[in-house]
Amino acid sequence: MESVVVHPRIFEKHPEISEQDVLDAWHSCFRSRSRIDKNPHEYIAIGADRQGRLLELVAKCSVDGDWLIYHAMTPPSKKTLKELEA
Repeated sequence: MESVVVHPRIFEKHPEISEQDVLDAWHSCFRSRSRIDKNPHEYIAIGADRQGRLLELVAKCSVDGDWLIYHAMTPPSKKTLKELEA
């Protein structure tokens, strides 16, 4: 079974976002893609937390299938929306 870890640096940069917000957005993700051109194990995604806020997420997948979410912010940037065609 895969595990999902949220990097604590997210909360230092964005205190308005909780670990549960990030996990909720990850599990409700409605747009995502691999960044093959940058790093094939890096994914960018957009999902909603329980408050209905859209979060931009960037995560890496290990060879074991575990995820490390190391970037999260709300609202998603225009660059991310364009990249995901959202």
